[in-house]
This record gives sequence, structure tokens and C-alpha cells, in this order.
Amino acid sequence: MAATTSIAVSVSMGVLKPILGKLTALLVDKCKKLKGVRKQLEFLQEELSTMYAFLEKLEPMDELDPLANNWRSHVREMTYDIEDVIDDFTCKLGSEDGPKEGFLKKTSRRLKALRARHPIASQISELRARVLEANERRKRYELNDFVPTSTSTTVDPRLSALYNEASSLVGIENPKEELISMLMDERREKLSVVSIVGLGGLGKTTLARKVYHEVGEQFNCKAFVSVSQTPDISRLLHALLSQLGLPPPSCARELTDLIDYLREYLLTKRYLIVVDDLWDVPTWNIIKCVFPENGKPCRVIVTTRQRDVAVSCSSDDQGVHSMRPLNDQDSRKLFNNRIFGPDSEDACPPQFIDVSCEILKKCRGLPLAIITVASILACQRTRLKEEWEHIKDCLAAQEPTNTTLNDMMHILDLSYKFLPRRLQACFLYLGAYPEDFEIEKDDLVRKLVAEGFVSGSISRDAWHVAEDYLNELVNRSMIIQHVRMSYDYYDPDELPYYKLHDMMLEMILKKCRENNFARLAHDQQEAIADLQVKVRRLAVHHISDAKDDTAVDVIIGRHLSQVRSLSLFGANCVPPLSELRFLRVLFLLFEVLWYEKSVVDLTCVSQLSLLRYLKVTCRGSPYIEVVLPSRIRSMQRLETLEIYGVATCSIPPDIAELPCLSHLKIRSRGANQMLPDGFCKVKSLRILRGFRLPADSSHHIIEGLGELTNLAELSVDCHPDGQFFGPCVPMTATWMAAWSSSLNKLSNLRMLRVDSFPYSCCADALSSWVSPPFPFLEQLDVQGWTFSTVPRWIGGLHSLQSLRFGVKEVSNLRICGMLPNLIKLYLRIEGDVPAEGIVISGSTGFKLLEEFHLETRSISEVAFEAGAMPNLRYLWLTFDQKESDKATVPVGLEHLGRLSVIHIIGARVAGSTDTRDRFDAFSDMFREAVKGLPSQPEFQSFNNFEKFRYQE
Repeated sequence: MAATTSIAVSVSMGVLKPILGKLTALLVDKCKKLKGVRKQLEFLQEELSTMYAFLEKLEPMDELDPLANNWRSHVREMTYDIEDVIDDFTCKLGSEDGPKEGFLKKTSRRLKALRARHPIASQISELRARVLEANERRKRYELNDFVPTSTSTTVDPRLSALYNEASSLVGIENPKEELISMLMDERREKLSVVSIVGLGGLGKTTLARKVYHEVGEQFNCKAFVSVSQTPDISRLLHALLSQLGLPPPSCARELTDLIDYLREYLLTKRYLIVVDDLWDVPTWNIIKCVFPENGKPCRVIVTTRQRDVAVSCSSDDQGVHSMRPLNDQDSRKLFNNRIFGPDSEDACPPQFIDVSCEILKKCRGLPLAIITVASILACQRTRLKEEWEHIKDCLAAQEPTNTTLNDMMHILDLSYKFLPRRLQACFLYLGAYPEDFEIEKDDLVRKLVAEGFVSGSISRDAWHVAEDYLNELVNRSMIIQHVRMSYDYYDPDELPYYKLHDMMLEMILKKCRENNFARLAHDQQEAIADLQVKVRRLAVHHISDAKDDTAVDVIIGRHLSQVRSLSLFGANCVPPLSELRFLRVLFLLFEVLWYEKSVVDLTCVSQLSLLRYLKVTCRGSPYIEVVLPSRIRSMQRLETLEIYGVATCSIPPDIAELPCLSHLKIRSRGANQMLPDGFCKVKSLRILRGFRLPADSSHHIIEGLGELTNLAELSVDCHPDGQFFGPCVPMTATWMAAWSSSLNKLSNLRMLRVDSFPYSCCADALSSWVSPPFPFLEQLDVQGWTFSTVPRWIGGLHSLQSLRFGVKEVSNLRICGMLPNLIKLYLRIEGDVPAEGIVISGSTGFKLLEEFHLETRSISEVAFEAGAMPNLRYLWLTFDQKESDKATVPVGLEHLGRLSVIHIIGARVAGSTDTRDRFDAFSDMFREAVKGLPSQPEFQSFNNFEKFRYQE
């Protein structure tokens, strides 16, 4: 069933729709407590219903008469104020008397309700006057007779169709070869800087990334970092550290310390660094200090829109590559491929050829413009010539003297106008994130739901509908989806995320200002300017290099008490939460210097009774402590609680009293949390991560998990102290029996992760299952558990995409190979392999497998026959590096025709120099063998597992 068409919150109408629902509920459910204000509320309901009916007529219109637009803006802001009053009143009334409440508590509630009536009556009288005035103004201006100048075309919501990034590479081959020739010119024997310059939307970043991947393996180390218009040099240098696989220096207190640390590392390396999206010369003058002249042929690629910056960065006059627009042939190929599918450059029907030529002429060969317009056309319900003509006319409406850049912005603006109303608020919300920020998919989905932009339907909850909406935005090329792998043993996972083109972000911020939808502040001066309007959603991008930490305090004070969504990026202090009583969403990203200790005091958060979403992420220092209130029962609407990257964080014991809690994730560097008593009462829980369930857990705790039947994701740690390396209590048969019984009840699980690394836990108690208890499971990660052989029930997990586990023998590996949707397999072999070795042939299965991680004693025992793993792209081989002198390259690697990456990891470190030397010698032999493979895969080796983990 399709998602519901009702919109809780919209860009143009604000919260008018949910207000009507709240008024109805208030009049029905709280009628006994509304003496003196009931008639006033009934009047508001009637008048607002009339406004809603009229605003529905205006909402599809692209352009409004200034009077109508002014009136709509006035009503939109008024709706937020009305909802604040209603929510405040509802909180003061409290919940209905509970059956177990004593006389004193009941009396207290009733007195509280009486005290609430007087101020609400006064506030509603003021609101009534505002509503009357708004309706009189509408009549006075005769807005009922307003006729739209144009309307948006209805589009087909192709929810699962994702944009194929390969199409953006049309016309890139010649520029790529030119740039590679410039970079690898043998006459450039020392450090050389090459710049790519051109307008936004020409594909500079795409070109740089393509070259980066093609020539990167010829260098000892490489990194790709983005600068943006508001550069944060400290953050950029830390990103460079991370990509080079370096831990942050323990004594770096100034930028110069970081620069010296990086220079020292690069001094002995032949390196390739891409500095993307550079805007000015002063920033380059700081960044270039990182790159030492070491006598080796090192390379730096810079992308920029500014020619003077490109010339200043480049080593010589020959080091500037100017991006050119696509020619007519490539423009048409990109346009047609996006609409009609890959390899369909000649598929345009004859009746569309002339109009498509006019459209492409307006796009001026800019890939971003072509993709954007083609995506609008690709989403039409029907492919009528009239629809194409309408798009052409909209593009031609601009003045002929406009520059190419203005044409580009006009095309992006058109893509927003053609968005369905249900997507507009979700799209504009992306303006809260900094430029080049990796926007986590799951995090964004939960925010959109908490903000009220998404409504559920009978068959699909709001979170799944939000995912559908984001898929639509990807399909329309409004956002780009990527996947980043996390190999952190605390929480290994595939992390889908989104990014915005910087020109698309510019357009979003413009729309946010026009509709007062959200405000973005970078500094104190900008924040003071924002105090002139009522800010409902606020994002603060705090520059961590700044010495003045007062900006956040100025921005977020009592003048902004009406803020309902607050996002702080790069914060180092907690805002005055007690002033923000209407807050629904609170996102805090702390960035603290490596050596600093810090306490994030969130004890006031319990006063935010309307809060639905709370996430705190800490980066940089391992010494950050988050302090939550001792009791949070008052936060009855809280849906998401996520604390990430902190040293310690204690969960309030009454967290089980939160009826709406659906996502609970705690990720601390110290000991993980024990499951709180009574947690089984939180029936709404869908995601539970970061808690301990050790072998000495009581049976009622383990059995309680089985009562959380709505769980979709479960991740627990079986170590008694929450640490990987320490004494381990073996799992008893009784523990495993109770665990097996609980898992049998969790039929809605999509992801199950149980961590017991590094000790192998016998999991044969789970082998007795006749059929899998969770038919919808997509990820099964029990890497620390070992089965005697592959359990037969695994073959029934038809939805499984990712599998991590250990076995003693692999005679029935074909059970895994027949899984129809398996994409990732991590297999750890504890015992000896058969005499014939591990032979994977075409009949073994694994038709869709893209990643294969194999951990075994010796990789010499592995062989791939013709037809094996036809889609495999990533191969990871972990083996005992003490066996390096006996190891040989696996047989049949040439049969893996799509292989793009091979990594070998020497685990179980003996620690001797001789062992490391033997491993390095084997790595060199393996590297030479890889060079002869048809697919030319990237090769890397790591001589111990911890180094591999950190670098990834």
C-alpha cells in the first residue's frame, strides 16, 4: 500500500494539519478539564479548518501573488505558535489519573489542571484574535479569487529506483586521460600540484575521484579530503590523519603540531592527496604546509571554481586543467541514459527529439544540470510531449542575459518546484548539515519522523515511509547515496549515507530563508541577525578553530525559546536546554581536542517533555563523559536515544518507563551498559544496541528479550565486563538454552549481532533449530561464535544479505552458497580444512556475493574454480602470519573476473621481527601475482589485525 498522502508538517502550511488533529483530540479526550476554554478551542478548530481548505488550494502553486504569499507566511508562523500553546497546555494537564495513583497524587494532578486553565484561556484569546485578523485580511484582499500562474506536474513515486552514478561518467574519458598524463609525466620528478578548475556542476569532483582511484595504487599512501566554503582546517587535518591510517597525536595542541606530525609521516612516502572544493588562496597557504618536498614524485590534486586559486596552487602553468562542458553528443547520451536507461543514447522517440534539443541547449553541457532535468522527466507518470514542452517553457522563462551559473541555479530551483509536496520538507531539512557532510541514512530517517515531516500508513510505519521518500529524492538526483564500510569490531556495519552537491545545498539554504523553514548560523554576527525572526529549526556549524566559545550561547538563549529543532555541529559546550521547552529534536556533535577531558552535562534534558529525538556524538577525545539525568520518566514522547563515542554514560534506571522509545543505541569506549531492569516493558523498542548480556546474566533478563517482539535490530555483548580483552566466562548450556528460547520469539528481527570476540563460543545449542525463527533476517553477525558445522537452518534465511560466523569444518559450505540474497560473507575456520582444501566452484553458489572475508590458518588451502563467485568485488584473507613462509597465493584468482580489491591480513601476531619480515616477503610475492590478474584489483596487506582495523 502506498504511503499516506496526509502531511504532518509542510513547508508552506507549517503545522496546520497536526493542529487540527490535536484540537480534536483535546476536545474529545480532555473535555472534563477544559471548562472555560472549550468554546474558544471549538472556534479555533472551525476557523483553522476553513484556512486549511483554502491553503490546500494554494499549496500546489509555484508562484503566488505577493499579497497571497504574505498571508500564507503569516498563517504558517501562526500555526507554530498555536501548536506551542496546545502542547504546553497538554503537558501541564498531565495524563489521565492512573488506576494505581493514591489520593495525594490525584489531588496534585487536579490542582495542576486548575492552575493551567487560567493562562491557557488568556493565550487562546490572543490566538483567537490573530486567527480572526488573518481571516479578515484574506477577505479584505479578496484572496479567494486568486488564480495560480502555474502548477507543478504530478510525478510517479518510483520508490526503489536509485540513481546510477555510472551515468555521470559520460564524457569523462578524455579529461581523465589528460589529467593522468599531467600527473604521471616523468618530467615531474618531485612534488607536483595539479589543479582542476571549472564552474559548479561541471564534474570536477567526479573527475578527481576517478583519477584518484585509477592511479592511487602507484603511490605509498593516498587521501581524498574536502575543504568547502567555510573551511575548518583542524577537521580537515584530522580527516587526512584518518585516511592515512594515523592515530591522532597525543600531544597536538595547535594546528602546527598536526601539520608537523603529518609532514613527518609523509616525508618518507610517495603520496597522492586530493584537496577537493578549495575556495581561496589563504586556506591553501595553510594546507600546503602539510605536503613536504621529499625528492619523490608525489602528487596533489586541487579542485576549485576559482581560476586565481587554481593558478596559485599549481606547480607551473602546465598544471591547470580547465573543465569543459559536455559536447552535444555526450550531453544527449547522458540525458537519454538517465531517462530511458543505460546504453540508450539513441532511444529518444522521434516526437521528443526537437524539444529535447531545446532542453539540452539550456543545460549548456553542465552534467549536473542535464542529470537534474532528465530526472524530472524520468519521474513523469506519462511521457507526453506536452510535459516535455512544459519543462522546456519553464527553462526558457529566464532572461537571455543570464550567466551559465544563473541558468544552473534556475534549473535546480525548477527541480525543487517539481518535487511532490510530501518531499519538500524532507529535502529542505538537509540544509541543516554542513557542506560535504556524510549524512547517515538511519539518523536522517529518525529525524524526519521526529520532526513530523512523515506520516505512517496502515501497512507501513513512518520510518519505512521516510526511507521511501529518501529513495525518491535519490531517484530524482536531488541527493546522492553512498555506502561506507565500518570495520570497527565494536560495531561492524555497512553505513549508507547521503551527500549533497554544494550547488544543491546553496539552493536549499535559499529556500529555507524564503520560507523561514530553518536557519543556519556559522558565527555570532549571523546569529544576532537571526534573532529578528522566530526561528523554528536552528543548525549551528561551530568552527572548532575559533577561540571564542560564546557564539553558541549568544545564538541559543531565551530569545529562541520557540526553537523545536536544534543541531550543533562541532560544539564544545551544552546549550541552555532549560530555555528550549518546545524542543522536539536535539542533535549534538561534540568535537574536542584529543588530549582534553570533557563532561557533557545533559541533566536538564528531562525538562524537555516534548523531545522525541536525542543524539549525542563525540569525536576527538576519548575522555568525554555524558551525564544524563537520574530519572527521565517525564520524557514520555522520546523515540530515539543515541549516545556515541563517549568514555562513559550511565543510563537512567527508569528508561523502561518511556512508552514511545523505539531506538536505543549506546556506544561507549568504556564498559558497555547492562540491560536495565524492567526493559522488557518497552514494547515499542525496534533497535537495541550497545548493551551487555554476559554469561552470568540472570535468566529473567535473557527471557525478557523475548518479550520485545517488535525488535528489528539487536546487538549485544556477551563479555562480563564489556571489554574485548579480559577474562571470559564461558556460555553455559542453561544460558544458551534461555538465549535460544528468547530468539525464537523475535520473528521481526532484521539484524542480529552477538559479540564475544576474541574468545570462541560454542554455538551448537542453536543448531537444533528445525527452521530459522526470524524469516526476515538480513544481517546475522555472530563472528565470535563457532558451530561444529554450518547449521542447516541458515539455509532458510532467504532474506539474508550479510553473514558472519565461525565453523570447525566446512564440508557443507554450499548451504551458505545457496542463499539467494547473500552479498557479504565473513567465515572464520577454527579447525583443519579438508585434505582437498576449500574449493569454491560455480556449483557452490554465491551468485550475488560481492564481499568475501575468510579467516583461516593458511590461505594456501583456498582455490577458486571457473564460475566461482561471479560478482565478487572485495576479497579479504586473514591468516596466521607465522605461516607466511609456507603460504602460497590462492589458486584460481584469475577466475574472479569482477574482483576490484584484495586485502591480506596477518593475524595472531607472534611479535618477532623475523615473522614480520616473512609476512612482508609473502606480501610482495602476492602483490606481483595480483598485477597479472585480468581485473587489475587494488592490493593491500596489513601485518597485524589491529593496524588493519584502525586504517579501515
